[in-house]
Amino acid sequence: MATPFIAGVAVAATALAGRYGIQAWQAFKARPPRPRIKKFYDGGFQPTMTKREAALILGIRENVAAEKVKEAHRKVMVANHPDAGGSHFLASKINEAKDVMLGKTKSSGSAF
Repeated sequence: MATPFIAGVAVAATALAGRYGIQAWQAFKARPPRPRIKKFYDGGFQPTMTKREAALILGIRENVAAEKVKEAHRKVMVANHPDAGGSHFLASKINEAKDVMLGKTKSSGSAF
């Protein structure tokens, strides 16, 4: 008598788990898609840096305060500093981007 009861409980538990699994899968499929990684700027550098390009390099908006520009410059420079294995070319472009965003443009472009 106990065996049919245990079998019935097992079948009921399996049915409930299957129902819950199907509902969870449908809810998972119905959610809006999210980008998995941040999209980075995938273009080359322009001959004369614009404010838009400088903002893309630093990862900020074009019209932010000077403190935000300096903070973003510091973060990007820590990751790309030549003493830490970064490129001299990228470091010069990052510095140029900071200068453009702060309004300290030079008449000549990058040293490279």
